[in-house]
Amino acid sequence: MDLSHYLTLSAIIFSIGLYGVLTRRNALAILLSIELMLNSVNINLVAFSHFVTPALLTGQIFVIFTITIAAAEAAVGLAIINSIYRSAKTVNCDEINLMKG
Repeated sequence: MDLSHYLTLSAIIFSIGLYGVLTRRNALAILLSIELMLNSVNINLVAFSHFVTPALLTGQIFVIFTITIAAAEAAVGLAIINSIYRSAKTVNCDEINLMKG
């Protein structure tokens, strides 16, 4: 397998994630779609690191940072969604109007 296979897979996964972010109304589905997009970036980082500079581990180190940030984003996102669900009784993004007085 060469670099183009990994880039194609990454583009497909990123497109699925972008489609999910733009079309979903459920906050959990949007959060999962963002995670898909971050995973496609991780595939790109590892693939470029492997094919461009195989002796260095820069891509893998960036992936570790990205996974750490994604875990923090998921924890904060789920906490926010939980808080919104407790007050609004819905996770549908169209029905949430917490900023209105």
